[in-house]
Amino acid sequence: MSTPSETAPADQDALQTEQRTAAVVYNPVKVHLPTLKQTVEKHQQEAGWGETLWFETTEEDPGGGMARAALEAGADVVAAAGGDGTVRAVAEVVHGSDASLALLPSGTGNLLARNMKLPLDDLGGMAKAIFSGNDRSIDFGQIGVERPDGSRDEFGFLVMAGLGLDARMLANTRPGLKKRVGWLAYLDSLFRSVRDTDGFEFKYRLDESARNGSVRAHSVIVGNCGMLQANAMLLPDAEIDDGVFDIVVMRPRGFFGWVRIGARVFWENAILRWFHRSSLGNTVVGRRITTAAKQERPLRYMRGEEFVLRLTKPDEFEIDGDPVGEIVAFRAQIDAGSLDVRVPVIEPHTGRGRKK
Repeated sequence: MSTPSETAPADQDALQTEQRTAAVVYNPVKVHLPTLKQTVEKHQQEAGWGETLWFETTEEDPGGGMARAALEAGADVVAAAGGDGTVRAVAEVVHGSDASLALLPSGTGNLLARNMKLPLDDLGGMAKAIFSGNDRSIDFGQIGVERPDGSRDEFGFLVMAGLGLDARMLANTRPGLKKRVGWLAYLDSLFRSVRDTDGFEFKYRLDESARNGSVRAHSVIVGNCGMLQANAMLLPDAEIDDGVFDIVVMRPRGFFGWVRIGARVFWENAILRWFHRSSLGNTVVGRRITTAAKQERPLRYMRGEEFVLRLTKPDEFEIDGDPVGEIVAFRAQIDAGSLDVRVPVIEPHTGRGRKK
């Protein structure tokens, strides 16, 4: 018969085996490491998790290799602390694994956090979510591109992949200006890119049994969710967990065509989305307004699970705000509900009601 002293070490080993572990993949340029470590370790200790693992990104590797190392070390949650590039690199690896992705927003865009309506300025709350948050399953985009030389690359994306104006805009953004003024640097690039009036021609296929077509446009964007910087709503019907892409084709005619698109993205989309979901949207007049807006000629919207596009000549391409160079074709596919993201627990309201 075993004595208590003989069984105690085995029980302790079992307890240690069950202890969960988090890892943080951080961009040293984007974060203040001492504050980040202090905040994460505070919530780690309160939750009783094991020692957090830390991995620093490099210019050569924005986070993918570090995320793989974190998973190999047994991390249950891998947090991305940095900008959109860090988040995408980590998500590409965490996607499809048993681990969850956590977000510690930093940098210019924070587009995934914005679209998931997560706090951008609450480090404590987001750090706490690593250890005691809930998992939300979201869709993950997978995209294969063909280069002008015939080579192929594979990427994952969380927010949007774009061809044409937005990719040229990112390629034209001046790094020094971006460091000084943040997302406003994109406006400088936008005005310079809009002067490039060359559109492009392409053929496309949307899903196996859906539409095929040949179109001339200035930009094509495939989105997993719809919000850009400055809360501009490009894809008003996009949802991050609906199992489909939302696609927009921009076909402006001259300067005023771009003005109409700008008004739609920065104002009309948000207003019309609210209007459509309100009781007013169900009236005869409301339906006419919504239908007329959807038929706005400079913008054409589509939805589907797979989108294949081939260009007549190479053009710039971007994925989640990162330029990836020129391509001649791409195939985007949605992997529905395949990525778990840690989100803060919504605390019940505990305020006292007024006494009668």
